[in-house]
Order: sequence, then structure tokens, then C-alpha cells
Amino acid sequence: MRKQLQFQEVIGYEFHQGGLLVQALTHSSYANEKRMRRHSDNERLEFLGDAVLEIVTSEFLYNQYPKLSEGQLTKMRACLVCEPALAHCTDELHLGDYLLLGRGEEHTGGRHRKSILSDALEAVIGAIYLDGGFANAKEFILKFILTDIEHKQLFYDSKTILQEIVQGEDLGEIMYELTGEKGPDHDKIFSVTLHIGGKESSRGEGHTKKAAEQAAAYRALLRLKNR
Repeated sequence: MRKQLQFQEVIGYEFHQGGLLVQALTHSSYANEKRMRRHSDNERLEFLGDAVLEIVTSEFLYNQYPKLSEGQLTKMRACLVCEPALAHCTDELHLGDYLLLGRGEEHTGGRHRKSILSDALEAVIGAIYLDGGFANAKEFILKFILTDIEHKQLFYDSKTILQEIVQGEDLGEIMYELTGEKGPDHDKIFSVTLHIGGKESSRGEGHTKKAAEQAAAYRALLRLKNR
């Protein structure tokens, strides 16, 4: 109960129906382990929150970027609501600290798993929507998700944008080299080194090779932009 109160202070919203917040923070592994009644976990709230997030994000981008085409708006929305971007948003909220996880998920790093964090964030949105209506859910999304858009878009499109810059400036060939793997099979971390024109430019880590490459490309982009 104390953790739920702390989380409400963090997000600046007080629930009238405390059970909704508990449900939003309850992962299926915990519900199954505790043999809770059906649909006690956050999966249905995640479904609802995903829809609310999409309409708020769509309205925000439509109003903020009147010159962008439908395709450009769709691409920008995708980068803002993708799993890595949403998981990144949870860092400020320390959302992982408040989740109710089963022992298996707890021991295998579930509190830091991007899929679990992004799903829980959408569930929180769904819970706020049911508890306080659309306006409160929208306020939460604008405050904690629809921020720092340029960097989120840069991260989402990092490999493509880097390729365009490197080709445009004739900096040489881009090569991603897998340099390490660590952790158990279900929670493996891959390390990648990025070379541009035969020289090491940056490194990245991720739970997939693609994610590690993306992280390395993002770091290389930041270096190029700060020249």
C-alpha cells in the first residue's frame, strides 16, 4: 500500500479507486503465482491504455506539426509509442520499483525488462483513464511521454539517419561488429561495436543484436551532431 501511495506522489495523480492502480502494477507472473482471480493482472488495462495513448499522441502531433503528411505523422507516432521509447519514459517514474512481479520474473531482471515496463506504463494510462477520465490520462501522457520528441525520434530512426549522414558526407562504410554476449539465454545482453570508415565510432548494448546496433548508432549520431 505504501508503494502505491509513493507512486501516486511521483506521477502527481491520486486514484479514487486504488484497486485500479494495483491492477495496473500487477504483472501476470504475480497474479498467476498468487492464484488471483482471472483478469487481475494489467493486461486488459494495457489494451485500454494503448488506445488512449494512440489518440492523445495522434492529436498532439496533428496540432504540433501541421505541415507533416499522414505518412510522416504515422512514422513519428510510431517512434514515440514504441516499446523502447515507452520503457525509457519509465526511468523518470522509477516504474520498475513499484511493479508486482512473480518470483521468476523478479529473479530474471523483470523490473528492468523493456517489454514489462512499457506494458505497465500503458496499463497505468488505462487505469488513470478509468479512474479520472480522458483529461487526466491526457495530462499524464503529455507530462511523461510526449516530451523530448527530437531525441526519441533520433533514437528510433538512428540506423537510417546515421546511414544517410555517413553516405551524404562520404565518411566511409558502416560496420556493426558483435563483440560480446552475457547473461542467461532468457535475458541475454548483446554488445556491438560500430565502425565508420574502418574506425571505431561507438558501442551499444541491448537484449537483441538489433537493439544493440540501434544503441550504438544513436551514440554515433550524437557524436556526429556535436562535432
